[in-house]
Amino acid sequence: MTQPPPPPNQPPGPPPNQPPQGGFGAPQDPPPGGFGAPTPPPNQPSYGYPQQPATQPQYGYPQPEQPATQPQYGYPQPEQPPTQPQYGYPQQPQQPYGYPTQQQPYGYPQQPVPMAPAGGKKLSAQMQIVIAAVVAVALIVGGGIWYANSGGGEENDTAGGTTGSTQEQNKGGNGLGGNGKEKVPGNTQATLKFQLPEPKVEDITDVGGSWITDKAYVKTGVNSIVGYDLDKGTPVWTLPLPGQVCGTSRHTTADNKTAILFEATKRVGPKFYQPCTEVGVVDLTAGKLVWSTSVTGGNAGDGKAKFSEVTLSGTTVAAGGTDGGAAFDLANGNPRWKPQANAQDCYDMGYGGGEGLVAARKCGSYGSQYVVIQNLNPTTGQPISQYKMPTGVEYAAVVSTKPLVVAADVGDTAGDGSGISDFFSIDEKTGKLKAKIAANADRFAGRCRSTEVETCSKIVVGNGRLYLPTEEHEGSTGEYGDETNEILSFDLTTGKQAPEKADAGDRYTLFPLRMDGGNIIAYKAPPYDKGGQIVSIDGGTMKSTLLLENPSDKTVRDAEGSFSADYSEMLYANGRMFISAVNLSKPRESSSTTDKEYLALAFGTS
Repeated sequence: MTQPPPPPNQPPGPPPNQPPQGGFGAPQDPPPGGFGAPTPPPNQPSYGYPQQPATQPQYGYPQPEQPATQPQYGYPQPEQPPTQPQYGYPQQPQQPYGYPTQQQPYGYPQQPVPMAPAGGKKLSAQMQIVIAAVVAVALIVGGGIWYANSGGGEENDTAGGTTGSTQEQNKGGNGLGGNGKEKVPGNTQATLKFQLPEPKVEDITDVGGSWITDKAYVKTGVNSIVGYDLDKGTPVWTLPLPGQVCGTSRHTTADNKTAILFEATKRVGPKFYQPCTEVGVVDLTAGKLVWSTSVTGGNAGDGKAKFSEVTLSGTTVAAGGTDGGAAFDLANGNPRWKPQANAQDCYDMGYGGGEGLVAARKCGSYGSQYVVIQNLNPTTGQPISQYKMPTGVEYAAVVSTKPLVVAADVGDTAGDGSGISDFFSIDEKTGKLKAKIAANADRFAGRCRSTEVETCSKIVVGNGRLYLPTEEHEGSTGEYGDETNEILSFDLTTGKQAPEKADAGDRYTLFPLRMDGGNIIAYKAPPYDKGGQIVSIDGGTMKSTLLLENPSDKTVRDAEGSFSADYSEMLYANGRMFISAVNLSKPRESSSTTDKEYLALAFGTS
C-alpha cells in the first residue's frame, strides 16, 4: 500500500483466528444507548480537512525493481507459524515472477509426467503404451479441472471486447459473478469528451464529491456544485452555496438525491477555514438544495456541532465527527438524533451508509479509549448489534454495511499510511466476528483514511467476498518496467483466499472501483505509452472483459496521468469514465505554465 516514486519525464531506460466474542481482550463493554437513541434492552449490548498529498505519481510509469525478498503476490504464501491463520489453499513453495511460461496457471493442479529412463535406452512397445495412457489420463483430469474453474467457456478478449452485456459472462463452478448492468460497446476505444480546468484557489480546498445521472456529470467546485453535460462538458445547472463543500456522500437515492456538508460562510483568505457545520440534501437532477440545517450539542456544547463526513442510508442522512453524530430525515431535514453531551464517554466518529447504517463509535477516557462498531436502525438509531474492536484500534473504517466489513490498523502495525492491517467480517445481525482477514501492507494496495469512517478506496465487497488488489510486483519477463498486480478475493465467512484471481497483465496495475451485480468494475492504470482501461471482472471466474480504453496519444496520456489513484475519484457508467480531483491547492510559483491541471476529465466510447 506504499506509494510509488514520481515518474520520469520520458520512457524509462535500464534501471541504474477468530477471537472470543467481545473482541481480542478489549476493555469492558461500552455503556448502552448513545447518540440520543433509545436505550437497548438490558441484555442487548450497546454499542479535518483532507491532507494534501505529496507529489503525485503518474499512472503506469515503470517502477524501480523490488528487492528479491518481496513476497510473490497472488501465489500461495510460505507456511506461517501455527498461531497465524492460514488463508487459502495449502501452501506450496513459491516460484518467482517471470517463471517460464509453461508453468501451470494459478490454481491449476500439477500432474506427474512420466520420464524416459536414463542412459538413452529405447523403450519397449509395451512401456510406450503405458506411458501414453498415463499422460492421457493426466491431461484429461487436469483439463477437466481447468475447464470447471474457467466456467466452461472461452475467456473474453480483453483487447477488443465483445458486443453485448457483461451479464453474458459465464458463471464459474462457484455460482458467483454475472448479472452486471454495464454493456460492452461495439467499439471500446474511447475519446476525450471534455476537460474541466482547475479553478484558482488560495489554499488547500476540498472538492471531493462527484456523481453521474442520466443527464449530467455532477462535480463539486468552489463554493458550488455544478452539473455538466455528459458529452459536451457545458454546465447544465449550477448550485451556489454559502460556503465551501466539506463533505459528500457517495450514495444516492433512486431519484438522484445525495447528502453534503458545507461551511456556513465563505472563506475570507488563505487558511481562514470555516467550520464544517451545515448538513444538506441536493437534488442532482434539478440542481437544487432540498434543505439544509445544523445542530448543537455534543462536544460542541451550545455551539454548532462540527462534522467531518456524511452518509446516506434509506431515508436517513447521518453525519459524524469529533463533536458527535447526528441524523436527519431525508425528506425534510428534521433531526432524528443529535450529538449528546458527555454521552457516557462515547461519541459517533462517523457512519457507513448504503444498504445499512453502521456507526463507528469511540468510547472511554483519554488514554484508554476503544472503538465499537454498531449496526443501527436507520430510523430510530437503536443499535441492532455491536462488535468491540480489538485493543490497539484507534479508528475504524466501514468498507460495507451489508455484509458488514470493517477495516482497521491494529496497533499501528500497517506502517504505510494505508490505515489497514486487518479486515473484520462481522455478522450484522448478531455482532459476532465471522472472520478476520490479515492484509499485509507490503502485499495489498487497499487504502482507508485513518480518521474517516467511509473513505476506503480500491476495495469492494460482493458475492460474499472481499476483493482486494495486490501491490505492484515484477511481471512475467522479469524486466524493468513490466510491473503488474492482481485482484484477489477472500471468503467473508471463512476468511480464506479464493483460488481465482484477476491479472492486470504486464505493465498494467488493476484495482476495483465498484460492484456491478456480481461483477467488478475496475480500472487498469496504464504504462507510460498507453491509455487507461475500464474492465468488467466476473466476480466468480475473475475473467476480465474490456469496456473502455482511453487514447494513447501523449497529450491525453499526460492529462490522465496527472491524477493519482489515491487522490482522485473515478466513476464509470454506460460507456463513460470520469476522473476528478478531490483537493485543490494554490499553484506553486515554480510550476511551469505549460503544466496543465484539471478539475476533471471525461472519456467516452462512440
